[in-house]
Amino acid sequence: MKIGLFFGSFNPIHHAHLIIANHILNQNLVDKIWFIVSPHNPLKESKSLLNENHRFYLVNLAIEGASNMKASDVEFHLPRPSFTSYTLHHLKEKHPDNQFVVIMGGDSFQNIKKWKNYNYIINTYNVLIYNRPGFAIDNKLGANLTIVDAPLLELSATAIRQLIKEKKSVRYMLPDNVIEEIEKGGYYRN
Repeated sequence: MKIGLFFGSFNPIHHAHLIIANHILNQNLVDKIWFIVSPHNPLKESKSLLNENHRFYLVNLAIEGASNMKASDVEFHLPRPSFTSYTLHHLKEKHPDNQFVVIMGGDSFQNIKKWKNYNYIINTYNVLIYNRPGFAIDNKLGANLTIVDAPLLELSATAIRQLIKEKKSVRYMLPDNVIEEIEKGGYYRN
């Protein structure tokens, strides 16, 4: 089975993530998508991160009923900080019958040289790249890329967190059940 691995903090997961995943599935580029919830991206500040278990739960809520999508907490059980190359190696060992494809935005690919063992990633795995406004996709590294012409939504988890903090509406940016859980838990208020 061909599995698309969509790595992210998902802090919180929002409609742009879900639309990109759905678009990739509709294009038959993969059979399933696993949302790999990262406990802590070593290239990002961790102080604004909601607890990993809460973020994992929100991803599960967001994809409820989608049989071709799965939330994965695999990185919760690996050494920290989370390095994509280690996770890929681990998943390949645990699921040798699956073919894994890495899903990332053009912004992430532009910074891939900062990633630990980035050569292993781009030389071993096909990478599906979706456009992000303001980030040109240039493949000077010779990675096995497929550029996905997914719908562009300029939604940012950072901006969503700020709106929540300011007690403003995030309706239509997040699935309703995710909004309900964020409100119920008082997430992102501080």
